[in-house]
Amino acid sequence: MTPVVHGPTVDDQTRCVHYRTELDVIAIRFACCDTYYPCHLCHDATADHDSRPWPAGSGHERAVLCGVCWTELTISGYRGARCCPRCGAGFNPRCVLHYPTYFE
Repeated sequence: MTPVVHGPTVDDQTRCVHYRTELDVIAIRFACCDTYYPCHLCHDATADHDSRPWPAGSGHERAVLCGVCWTELTISGYRGARCCPRCGAGFNPRCVLHYPTYFE
């Protein structure tokens, strides 16, 4: 079953109104609601609760979605990748700046 990505997406590769470069092709499944959003700003704008990061030790959780091939990656697999291991789509290297928002 294909995951649903919530929030103000602008295309079918999970880009959103906040982040829409060629490399902005992932969505995050938020620990607080088990729901995929393109980014923390999309979550904050549309969810009815505060976000919270995945707790330490959650690296095995499939919580990152490649918007190009729709493969779900583990947190550990995503954090160590510059691109999708399945389709080779590049990931935005600046996303690392937001890791504390998503992952403890």
